[in-house]
Amino acid sequence: MNAPFPLPPLVEDLGLPYRLCPARGRPSALLVLLHGVGANETSLAGLVPLLPEHVTTALVRSPFQMAPGAYSAFTVNFTAAGPVIDPAQAESSRRTLVAVVGQLQARSGIAPARTAIAGFSQGGIMSAGVALTQPDAVAGFAIMSGRILPEIGPLIASAEALARLHGLIIHGDGDDRLPVHFAEQSAALLTRLGVPFADRRYAMAHEITRASALDFVAWLAALLPATAA
Repeated sequence: MNAPFPLPPLVEDLGLPYRLCPARGRPSALLVLLHGVGANETSLAGLVPLLPEHVTTALVRSPFQMAPGAYSAFTVNFTAAGPVIDPAQAESSRRTLVAVVGQLQARSGIAPARTAIAGFSQGGIMSAGVALTQPDAVAGFAIMSGRILPEIGPLIASAEALARLHGLIIHGDGDDRLPVHFAEQSAALLTRLGVPFADRRYAMAHEITRASALDFVAWLAALLPATAA
């Protein structure tokens, strides 16, 4: 989903680098988009032209550099037993993201109730981590081809606080990086937590297709509709 338009400049005046894509119309909602492991903030820029005109989008870069142009929120090794992560890095990134979301809201003048956080793969993992532990920070979150880290379990907010959130799970039945059972686990956890969510499956691999992108955009438009002038 690379950008079919000139990208705004990279800004490094907050806790994480980001590119701020202004709303094409009157700004009344904020979307924080997070990329997957080994990518960077430009990898989801192709979603921006599909978004409603009132949405300002922050494309945020993860903190740990793996190689030129390649970043991650935490180290992960894919083993026969499943993904093995660096939990200290993941927690550091989660805390930093919570702060950055608040800073972006203050800068844009957009409230938490008008903010969503979403990401692909590791970006989806971090989106869920922020929303489930700090549900007062956002109105909703989307996990695209990702999962929910069991390590955040002790930090998950109360059922009363979580009930105000809305989630979205998007996953490919043919995902060979994070198989679809991770989406099933996420859905089961959100059900137990009482978090309202939508659950979508696609005939796709570890990727974002046009169909899944348009479903994400429709979910966002329903979650954060345009406000009256």
